[in-house]
Amino acid sequence: MTYNIKTGGYDGSRGARLDDIAEVIASARPDIVALQELRGESGPWLAERLGMRMVRARSFWGQPVAILTDPEWTVLSAGSVARPFHHAAARAEVATLGGPLTVISAHLNPHWGWRRLAEARWLVNAVGRARLALVMGDLNTLDPWTDHQERLRALPPPYRVRHLRRRPFGRPPSDRDVGALARVDTRAIAALDAAGLIDVFRTVGEGPAETAPTALGGAEFSGMRLDYMFATQGLRDHLRSCRVLRTPAADRASDHYALLAEIDI
Repeated sequence: MTYNIKTGGYDGSRGARLDDIAEVIASARPDIVALQELRGESGPWLAERLGMRMVRARSFWGQPVAILTDPEWTVLSAGSVARPFHHAAARAEVATLGGPLTVISAHLNPHWGWRRLAEARWLVNAVGRARLALVMGDLNTLDPWTDHQERLRALPPPYRVRHLRRRPFGRPPSDRDVGALARVDTRAIAALDAAGLIDVFRTVGEGPAETAPTALGGAEFSGMRLDYMFATQGLRDHLRSCRVLRTPAADRASDHYALLAEIDI
């Protein structure tokens, strides 16, 4: 599972959404969870509540990320991806019957496409030559296989430009920025694809692909797929299913839905 929990479950009152976040995760009984937007003690609280082990990567500018694993799994190595991500990326290697599995939880830059591209390339380097690897997280970017024009027109201009590759200088963004004067910036996802990584939802996904927003809303979203799982070629024959978890608890828990995949190794 990968899940952006929105500011660690903190809104006004301390940890107001943490119970709902825990319910969403527990209902799926995942072996591995990639979490983004931790805050305060939300990570340790969730790990204890769910009975899972945690690997956390701190952030210099944004919010930490983490990987939770079932305590019965053996963690061979763990730590941060040593690059200056806007948020962070955590990396863990766990033992499976099919061999060591490298798992990365990442949260890419929300503001600039060129920065997301650099961070995506760092993720490719972090995977390296691992035969079995899974990159998961809120990648904050649109995919190159979908027509995004209408959903971009639905965004307020300050949020729309986050997803445009360029726009004319000297004027504020407008509806004209979607179309001939600008290209949708999908370079981060394209870089992962070009490296031979497999978009798990595109391969075995079921149901709607959009992961944001939930019923909590959010002006920066307009029905968008921003949360992804990418697998190495060694996992291709082991992919079984992938779906976005839409439940009443999920609508209360975060502005992103969780993405869940079944991989039989």
